[in-house]
Amino acid sequence: MLMVTEDAKEELQKLLSANVDNPQAGLRLIPSYPDEWTLSIDIEMPGDQVVEHEGSKVLLVESALAAGLEGATLDVQDTAEGRKLVVYRE
Repeated sequence: MLMVTEDAKEELQKLLSANVDNPQAGLRLIPSYPDEWTLSIDIEMPGDQVVEHEGSKVLLVESALAAGLEGATLDVQDTAEGRKLVVYRE
């Protein structure tokens, strides 16, 4: 299971609130390149890992991807371009 920090949950909630009107929708984590990820607006599918924040589904992760991210953490990193979501392994 992918761990998600409180900072990342808050950032996901901000992104979701700014871009989505559907209360059933969340942001889906999708691999784009090795060790790179994108977010897409989607609804929960059977087997998804669902991360909630303040009663909203903020992140959806397909079960096979979640298994591959076992031990990884989604967090927020401050960069010159602003806050950025990052996945890392300790």
